[in-house]
Amino acid sequence: MAIGGGIIGGGGGHHVVAARVAALAHVLFLTTAVLMLVWLLHYRGGINIQSDDPEQIFNVHPFVMCWGFILLVGEAILAYTTIPMDHRTQKMVHMLVHLVALILGIFGVYAAFKFHDAAVAPDLVTLHSWLGILAIALFGLQWLFGFVAFWLPGTHERTRAAAAPVHVAGGLAIFMLAVCAAQTGLVQKSAAAATSGEGKLINVTGIFILLYGVAVATAVALRKAFFF
Repeated sequence: MAIGGGIIGGGGGHHVVAARVAALAHVLFLTTAVLMLVWLLHYRGGINIQSDDPEQIFNVHPFVMCWGFILLVGEAILAYTTIPMDHRTQKMVHMLVHLVALILGIFGVYAAFKFHDAAVAPDLVTLHSWLGILAIALFGLQWLFGFVAFWLPGTHERTRAAAAPVHVAGGLAIFMLAVCAAQTGLVQKSAAAATSGEGKLINVTGIFILLYGVAVATAVALRKAFFF
């Protein structure tokens, strides 16, 4: 997921299709972000980590994990397809955006724990929480692996070439794991929605997050980018 360069394989046709799929992913990004904001602001009363209302504290969690983790991770993955700059600049954007996503993901986990403390609720008892913690932990390890393999001076080119397919495949797997974690969390909230309208909005948001994940993975597969 994080850090690396790219060798583009396949024909020019694949590159064009990959660019179009990436453009679709950007549209899905914006749609998902707007849907999440509508849900949290219209139906759930706002977002405030310092609030005395546990629900407003909780709202920080889906906001940060959607906007700041899943969507940013996807955009960083697409950096090699969508940023019309030299390879090193793409590589730097890829690394830094993933670092920001990791920091925000950790903050999102903190918000969930703070909500549980305020609501006097147990921690780590749901499948959603297990998948989420696993995704964040693996993402952190993936970022460190990428930094060591592709940014530290002295790493042999053969080592980078050998690590690249694992890095790409592992990154996409972790990204889709995060998407799955989001789906399980949204299922919980949809089942507990106060109105049918809120429940439907949550379900639609989940669909767009899934479509975004599929679009990102498809763009990478079409581009055939193997980072090194």
